[in-house]
Amino acid sequence: MSLDTAIAFTKMHGAGNDFVLLDATRCVLPPLEPFARRLCDRHFGVGADQVLVVRPPGDAQHADFRMEIYNADGSQVEMCANGIRAFFKYLRDRGRIDGDEIRVETLSGVVRPRWAGNDRVCVDMGAPILAPEKIPTTLGSGEGPVLDESLEVDGESLFASSVSMGNPHAVIEVADVEKAPVAHLGSQIEHHPAFPNRVNVAFIQVVDRGLLRQRTWERGTGETLACGSGACAAAVSAILRGRVDARVVVALRGGELEIEWQGRDDPAASVFMTGPAAEVFEGHFPTSGPVPDAEPLPKAKG
Repeated sequence: MSLDTAIAFTKMHGAGNDFVLLDATRCVLPPLEPFARRLCDRHFGVGADQVLVVRPPGDAQHADFRMEIYNADGSQVEMCANGIRAFFKYLRDRGRIDGDEIRVETLSGVVRPRWAGNDRVCVDMGAPILAPEKIPTTLGSGEGPVLDESLEVDGESLFASSVSMGNPHAVIEVADVEKAPVAHLGSQIEHHPAFPNRVNVAFIQVVDRGLLRQRTWERGTGETLACGSGACAAAVSAILRGRVDARVVVALRGGELEIEWQGRDDPAASVFMTGPAAEVFEGHFPTSGPVPDAEPLPKAKG
């Protein structure tokens, strides 16, 4: 099959975290690092935080489909929890799923989304990764967990927790999440030497034992309206720190996610995330064109 001059896409979002979905089971895709950057560009492309790709599963995974994820800068990442809800809805709406649950192969392993009704999807995210070496981070020691460790950023001493949900997260508690310097600190923490694979950064505010407010800086993308795996990591760290209960709502700028983790007594317990998924529109995008710079130019002053 030859490469088409324009590729079909579906624009989707999960709680405002938006995606361009490409179905590689139905067309031949161009090299995805530059193509993802073109698609995600909000001025000259479709505009998205990430690109999701539907592929057949690998033989060893016993999965139904494989999901690839590319950030707005073209880098490939292991997992996206908002993305897998959108991925599941795309397949279900097109009659390509038998039943209400599937197994999806990702770079972080097999993840199982299931239909929760009313355009909501529940995802068994598996057990959180708490050992510093496996997150990976140089913070903490032994088998973890990594909680309230000192982190020096731009001459400021912060307290950071860290969890992997198949991709690495740093969690910083603040008094008021709306006043948090997300862009300033998020970029620096993303590239901090303490996180050798870079890191997503969640700034959280504990409202009460059943509610967190969160803003997220995603590696390779910047601040997004929501981050599902980040909400899971934030909830896990807050539960381990005794700040919230085992079931908590995480309020993000794009919507709310429900997180449950009965892990205080059993760290190997799965994290369950429930949230919305929506399709926005479909279209075609040309396979050739200029590739945007990987790093955005600084904003003009004045």
